[in-house]
Amino acid sequence: MTRSSLVESVHGRLAVMQSEGAGTPVLFIHGNSACKEMFARQFEAPMARRYRLIAFDLPGHGASDDAPDPARTYSIHGLADAAIALLQALEIERAVVIGWSLGGHAALEVMARWPGTLAAWITGAPPVSASPQDMAAGFLPSPHMELTFKEGFTEEEAAAFAREGIGPNAPLEDWIVAACRRADGRFRPLMLQSAMAGLDMDERAIVATAPQPLAVVTGQNEPFVNNAYLQGLDYRNLWDRRVHVLAGLGHMPFWEAPEVVNPLLERFLAEVAG
Repeated sequence: MTRSSLVESVHGRLAVMQSEGAGTPVLFIHGNSACKEMFARQFEAPMARRYRLIAFDLPGHGASDDAPDPARTYSIHGLADAAIALLQALEIERAVVIGWSLGGHAALEVMARWPGTLAAWITGAPPVSASPQDMAAGFLPSPHMELTFKEGFTEEEAAAFAREGIGPNAPLEDWIVAACRRADGRFRPLMLQSAMAGLDMDERAIVATAPQPLAVVTGQNEPFVNNAYLQGLDYRNLWDRRVHVLAGLGHMPFWEAPEVVNPLLERFLAEVAG
């Protein structure tokens, strides 16, 4: 059972869903041109009755408003601001932060900037700096990578972007493509401009210095992220002392194979959240 609401923020109204659990809050942050429903298979798991799972549509996505000030919001640091604003509006003082893809980059900034972060988990998000060398090393060349920063999607482009995101082992559902089409396309080029200008935090430095436990989980068949890069980084507090590479899975393993990811996530939460 979940409950839905709209929360006012300086980044526009944010659409939120929360589970019935009364335990430690766990904030989920979705990826580029996606929506909060991508985490439905975690909200259906037993952990949703133990922990207060929270997922929201980023500004310009899903049922949330488009950003009233795009230049302020449509960047990794701006989306982290929106996540922190949501936590504050919900009067949450401590939480675990889970981020997928773009949401993983935002989660790292939340971990570095919000003192209530107990731990973080990232999937599909290589921690990079603004260095072109890091960008080239952290991400794999992909025929659809240019769509990541393109302002407008055709129906075919939205379907291609969604298909590569969810992986070949999960059906491409209409609502996932619709989420891609709905996203405020202004955010994609603005996000790139911010990153290239060095306005976002140095994620390599975050993972090398942050004291909180950090889980790094990736699919073996990840189409966008260089897993060798992930495994070669310096981490101050890497959970399980290793990067978890999930056999046969792609960019969105928690959707593609919840029977694999949910037990791992539940163990992580039991260790870091109590």
